[in-house]
Amino acid sequence: MGSVSQSKRLLNYPDPLRGPDVPYVVERKSNPPIRGWFICAAALILEYIRFVREIIWHNAGFGDLRKIRPYIEDYEPWFEPQIVPYPDFETTDEVKDDIQDDEIPETEAAKRDDLRHKYPQANYYSVDDYRKLYLSGALTPLDVAQALLPLIRRDVENPTEYSSAWFDSKVEKVLAAARASTQRYKEGRSLGPLDGVPTGVKDEYDIDGYETNLGSKNIYTGTIHEEDSITTWCVRKLQESGAIILGKLSMHEFGLDTTGNNPIHGTPRNPHNPNYYTGGSSSGTGYAVSAGLIPIGLGSDGGGSIRIPSSLCGVYGLKPTHGRLSFKPGQNHCLTCACLGPIAADIKSLATVFQVICKPHPSSPFPPLKRLSLTAPSNNGSPKVLGIPSAWFARATPAIQTLCNTMIRRLCSDHGYTAVEIDIPFLPEGQIAHAITVLTDAATLLPETSNLTYGNRILIALGTVTPASDYMLAMKLRRVLMQHLSWLWQQYPGMLIVTPTTSCEGLPIKSKSELKWGVNDGDRTLQSMEYVWLANFCGLPSISVPAGFVSPESGLVNDMDVQGRGEVPVGLMAMGEWCAEEQLLQFGAVCEEAGADRRRRPPIWVDVVKKAKEEVAQRG
Repeated sequence: MGSVSQSKRLLNYPDPLRGPDVPYVVERKSNPPIRGWFICAAALILEYIRFVREIIWHNAGFGDLRKIRPYIEDYEPWFEPQIVPYPDFETTDEVKDDIQDDEIPETEAAKRDDLRHKYPQANYYSVDDYRKLYLSGALTPLDVAQALLPLIRRDVENPTEYSSAWFDSKVEKVLAAARASTQRYKEGRSLGPLDGVPTGVKDEYDIDGYETNLGSKNIYTGTIHEEDSITTWCVRKLQESGAIILGKLSMHEFGLDTTGNNPIHGTPRNPHNPNYYTGGSSSGTGYAVSAGLIPIGLGSDGGGSIRIPSSLCGVYGLKPTHGRLSFKPGQNHCLTCACLGPIAADIKSLATVFQVICKPHPSSPFPPLKRLSLTAPSNNGSPKVLGIPSAWFARATPAIQTLCNTMIRRLCSDHGYTAVEIDIPFLPEGQIAHAITVLTDAATLLPETSNLTYGNRILIALGTVTPASDYMLAMKLRRVLMQHLSWLWQQYPGMLIVTPTTSCEGLPIKSKSELKWGVNDGDRTLQSMEYVWLANFCGLPSISVPAGFVSPESGLVNDMDVQGRGEVPVGLMAMGEWCAEEQLLQFGAVCEEAGADRRRRPPIWVDVVKKAKEEVAQRG
């Protein structure tokens, strides 16, 4: 479907206008990392000495938009990148929560089963697996909840390592929901595919009975009520579907960096390699899904915060179209870039939870999403095109490039995709524009920083330096990029833009002191966000899928030491046209098949089903 016809189906669609033809040049200066107690001194210096803030601001490249002013000054600014479908584009018919999997040919279903048998090391328990267990009576939701609670609770004498991913869990609320789900199955009135499935939500969501801290010491629990509840709309949809919300998951304070480091509440380590971070800011969600505790979880994404931990933890993550999922009754405090979304252990689970939580809030301009299908119609005539921005792609390390390029070749040779070369102007400047936007949002929202982590105090101090004129240049550049992307989709209808998810091989934990005091490593942060920012800044939907493993120490692909801990996962990312979530999920389903031999559960993976069955047997 081309952009000309698409513009008639989407409200506020950008004019298809090719951007300036400029070479891809990166002139980024390096900034030294700050960790341990040094970060305390650095934060205080930046907060109290303005000229030091200004020096760092310029050295970080935040003033670089002035260099391209002649190219962008005549464009109108674009402040919120929300593109909305007209009701006739996405059906207003009643939508079911299940995914159209029954239409998959028997040969395709058999192929999926064959892959599970052929690559058992890649198998996670899915939403479907839990539902089959409950329907058969082999286990109940209460059995699963009772098996999981001892693993995730912090308020016990000897918390397990898995509890680091959970800020809080209200035991009685969890057990009450599990008992209710168990009773529904017993009486044959299950609510649907998520009924009884264990899950968790990032501490950014409000839930009745829980505090919301946003990963900080402070309390930010919502005060706006809807039907006598503060619970975020997406969470309400999960509760109404019968899912068992085990608690609040950890996050990087305010979501302002990509490691998941949290000196206040503790930092979960990467399930595949404990010397590395999970990635963030949805660190707890990425960890809990990767470790097998839950098949689905909710995160948020203002600059890759769903896709980065999904990539580094070896699972699937979907950043929806901007504004698709509602923050109501609360507010989106980063309205310029941020959205909510799911992380899952497998692609069908990802699609299933997305189908449930994307039901529009009554105030949403988005119509109901049609019933999703994971298989593209064979007769729609649309080419399967992958757009490759080669110069940008080459910013990744050689090992990551090797993994992602070989995956792309598989998609082209075995699954009918065609790769085309594309160019996008001002990508280095666009990343700076995104950073300016997010840090200005943070500085405006958080004027009092004395109770925050030192790493965030540094970032917010930099956010206070940005002049209004530079902020406006960032908004003008947003329009340049969105119009150029619209033009690209006019040239290549249905194209997916494909890159690695991150350009760096994980985020290493360099010392124990940074876990206590925090870390600020601007260079590594920019490397981890090299590709993800574009979807946030332009409001695009985007997905990260597992692409394999690399060993950062050796630079080898799929290299692993004898303990199986010498590697970190790598993700392949696709960005689609506005409102193309279904197409991205279909792409994810193909990648799940194409990359099955590259996937592996982490050493600390928990066999929840086995544990629950053993405990049931012990209870007699």
